[in-house]
This record gives sequence, C-alpha cells and structure tokens, in this order.
Amino acid sequence: MSSDPPVSPDQPPPTEVPARDAAKPPSGSPVMFTRAGAVWTALTVGFLILIVLLIFITQNTASAQFQFLGWHWSLPLGVAILLAAVCGGLITVLAGTARIYQLRRAAKKHASGRR
Repeated sequence: MSSDPPVSPDQPPPTEVPARDAAKPPSGSPVMFTRAGAVWTALTVGFLILIVLLIFITQNTASAQFQFLGWHWSLPLGVAILLAAVCGGLITVLAGTARIYQLRRAAKKHASGRR
C-alpha cells in the first residue's frame, strides 16, 4: 500500500523537486523566511530600543529620593524608571514560567493517563 495520494487520469502527475532545490523558492517569488533573518531583525529592533532608552536616561538625570520598607536612597530618575520596568518584566517572566511549568505538568499527566 502506498502513501501517495491517488492521481486522477485528467490531472497531470505532480512534479517532484530535486532535494537540492527543495529549499530554494521558485523564481519570481519572495525570499523565504529564515531564522538568521529573524535574529538579525530582533537584534536591530533591540539596539534601536536600547538607543532610545539611553537617550531617555541621559535626559532624565535629576536625582530623586526613594523610600521602600524603611530603606532610603536616591537615584537618577531615568535609572529608577528603567529599573522599575526591568523588575516588571522579570515578574512577567516568572509568571509566564510558572504557567508553562503548570501546563507541561498537566500535559505529562494527561499523556501518561492515556496509555
């Protein structure tokens, strides 16, 4: 028994592409998406964001007083806002990691129960 789909007599058989040409896009079509291209784009966007953040920090150098749970300190305002954003991002990553761990445990439990 073959896994090839049946071919009707009124349709020409599908043409096979040689293995070395399988990764090439057909002529006239746009270039295919690659991981290297995605990494390059992400790095470019990341550096642009970094430049904007550096400009923000250099323009907000006025020192601000902070108090938290009995601690007292002063930081430049731009640095304080950046630290708050980084802490918020880390909290988001921790929550996402906990959720992924929870879903993986449930998937393993479900998979082992199906046997």
